[in-house]
Amino acid sequence: MIVYAVEPGGKYVTVKESLALHPEGKRGFYVNLTNQCTCACTFCLRSLKEMAEDHSLWLKNEPSEEEVWAEISALPWDKVEEIVFCGFGEPTMRLEVLTGLLRRIRDEHPGVKTRLNTNGLSDLHFGRNTAPDFDGLLDTISISLNASNAERYLELTRSRFGLPSFEAMLTFAERAKAYVPDVVLTVVDHVEDDGEIARCRKICEARGLRLRVRPYEAE
Repeated sequence: MIVYAVEPGGKYVTVKESLALHPEGKRGFYVNLTNQCTCACTFCLRSLKEMAEDHSLWLKNEPSEEEVWAEISALPWDKVEEIVFCGFGEPTMRLEVLTGLLRRIRDEHPGVKTRLNTNGLSDLHFGRNTAPDFDGLLDTISISLNASNAERYLELTRSRFGLPSFEAMLTFAERAKAYVPDVVLTVVDHVEDDGEIARCRKICEARGLRLRVRPYEAE
């Protein structure tokens, strides 16, 4: 699926199914751009979650910007509260396509909120400061913090960039504050409770960032 919705418990459904389940009210819809990722997280659902082919987020082919835009354009916009770029891959791996789609949404549907869920490692991937690319295009950027130190972060994420990944992710988050109104770091609540979440919270407070503890979707 390229454009999809998420039901309680983390169930992925088609747009048509979502509209049938919730004919009234507005909701968020998700956009899946790529299978590529710079991490291989130990808890990532792409390796743990089995799905029927017609409900899978694993893309057989990476869609072009025009193909993605065709699906986004077909949404019932009176039902759309937010567009979230997420999926099984890392959206910023296709940075040019991502920002192109965000510009189109801003131009044609300026009242709709936009969000990016990211690992925050695009600076390392592209070798430059990528935060300015999102200037005026996002309402929220959600960055996976995952851990309170570089060693634990690498153990969990298995980032291809090694130990420098942790500080690069935090630097990206700090830089993003200049261009995105709401920057939030997230940690999943399945992390062993040895004070790790409290340490993550201290890191965010020290850098002026907001922390959100999100539920782990194991099913």
